[in-house]
Amino acid sequence: MSTTRSARPEQVELRPGYRISNIIKGGWQLAGDHGTVDRKKAITDMLAFVDAGITTFDCADIYTGVEEMLGEFLKEYARSSANAASDGSEHERVRIHTKYVPDINSLATLTRKEVNAGIERSLSRLGVEQLDLVQFHWWNYAVDRYLNTLGWLADLQREGKIARLGVTNFDAEHLATLSDQTDIVSAQVQFSLLDRRAAGEFSSLCNSRNIHIFAYGSLAGGFLTDHWLGTPDPGHEFENRSLVKYRLVIDEFGGWQAFQALLKELRLIADAHGVNIASVAINATLKHPAVTSVIVGARYAARLQQLLGVLDFSLTDDELQRINTHLSNAPGPAGPVFGLERDLSGVHGRIMKYNLNDGDARQLRESGDNKS
Repeated sequence: MSTTRSARPEQVELRPGYRISNIIKGGWQLAGDHGTVDRKKAITDMLAFVDAGITTFDCADIYTGVEEMLGEFLKEYARSSANAASDGSEHERVRIHTKYVPDINSLATLTRKEVNAGIERSLSRLGVEQLDLVQFHWWNYAVDRYLNTLGWLADLQREGKIARLGVTNFDAEHLATLSDQTDIVSAQVQFSLLDRRAAGEFSSLCNSRNIHIFAYGSLAGGFLTDHWLGTPDPGHEFENRSLVKYRLVIDEFGGWQAFQALLKELRLIADAHGVNIASVAINATLKHPAVTSVIVGARYAARLQQLLGVLDFSLTDDELQRINTHLSNAPGPAGPVFGLERDLSGVHGRIMKYNLNDGDARQLRESGDNKS
């Protein structure tokens, strides 16, 4: 498959010899709670993303079925690469970033054996001998075994099963502690025009320690698009879990009216460049000096050309200032990275799913399939 645009994502070197695209194809939208997924089409369309220069994919052990889908894609890609080699052409190097997310109920008793088994499961699902990048997540800081767990992951890195280690959703204080122990290449955090918790102290820490920020939620589950401009407040009831999550973020930002005012400003800026609101939102986040890559959760390639449009223009200083005026008036979200989501009794925490590996294991037991 080929694209007609000349603009291609930038390839960024995170560490010597390790390069990724500055736009990453997210995998959460291919998991459950986001509607029906055409598995075959999703896998086939991954080739179009690579062909367009989006060579990096994000997934997780808790994204139901996504590691397996990427494993199938890697097989297809290897076959197409072999065919390309026969005519003298070369294929881009594909990178798959996954996560290690132990269940909240397992944190206090987590063992090295269980960590090993989790990594072996990801290796098996992806069909690889080494994981490019494992992003470590920990639900509860009060259970202070995260340093032990990071140490076990580092042991697996030394054994060659993991190439590089990153984190996801750690705040600045705990990220500093982790990066004192081992080389942390990246930090995946929620970072958008509606959520700037990763700016400031967190970004400064990452810059000082050569930790690359991967921003997820840059479109706020689809809210930062033309679709929502001028619409009445829809409330909080959605079938799509992304919309539920980011509607709560809008409340923290200042509510529906403040959100609409931001959208109007983004539409004016988009008009000046002949693009859409989504392109402006991604462009602005990618322009932050601490952000290396933006994760975009596109299921299929139908809007790939539209996505690549984010690379066809650059926001001016005046436009960035106009956007920042709205952001500076927003009351939140406030606090440390992922702090709101760690409060199990709060509205953000109550919608989270903290024990997805246990659910996965239970489904496997009920189906009689214990291969994982």
